[in-house]
This record gives sequence, structure tokens and C-alpha cells, in this order.
Amino acid sequence: MVSEDLSWLLSGLVQRVPHTRSALLLSSDGLVMASDGLDKDAADHLAALASGLHSLARSAGKRFDDGDEVRQIVTELSNSMLFVSAAGPGALLAVFAGREADVPVLGYEMAMMVKSVRSHLGAAPRNSVGQ
Repeated sequence: MVSEDLSWLLSGLVQRVPHTRSALLLSSDGLVMASDGLDKDAADHLAALASGLHSLARSAGKRFDDGDEVRQIVTELSNSMLFVSAAGPGALLAVFAGREADVPVLGYEMAMMVKSVRSHLGAAPRNSVGQ
């Protein structure tokens, strides 16, 4: 798991892109690693949702795209959008933004953030109890 607090990184992303509401770094199995703009309960809920969406998209990729790499998932809601993308080995980045957000700019900023600090964003797999 990430040993340093990366909330400042997420905060920078939220501040740089207008209409971005919150950002969350999570392990691929749904554990919160860092967040900005979310209370603990909301962060935990979003982590579970983002992990589930990513898992479903990977399954679709395996079945219909001959691969399981998921670049980005975009979910449009009535007043906001949720973006989920890979952020490093075993890690995901989830970002909530208003519908007014500039989607290409937000996608670019997410990609640049992940690219610049990918080595810090990984999450080691957890072992089962008794191993």
C-alpha cells in the first residue's frame, strides 16, 4: 500500500480543473489510499463503486476485446460525471466532476498526474489470512 500521503496530489488535480469536485486514489480491490473532497464514508463508498466498475470493465475487455486492460471508464450521471482509470500496479484513480467540466482537459490532467507519479501509486496485493 502507499506509504506516503498523496492527498496533496489529488487536491492539485481538483484545483487545476474547473468543476472537478473530488478525487480518490484506491487499490483495485476497493480500499481508499488517498482522497480529496470526500468525507470518510463517501470515500469508502466511491472506492467500492470504482473498484466494481473497473472489475466489470475488465471482464468486458476479456470477453469482447481480447484483453483486460482498462484505460478509462466514464459514467455520466444527471448532474455529474465519474471517471475511473488505472493509476499504477493495483491502483485506480476516481474523479467526480460536474457536467460543465472540460472532459478532454480533465482526462489529460488525470493521465499526466498518473504518468508523473506512477511509481508512487502502486498498491501491493493483499494476502489472504493464514498465508
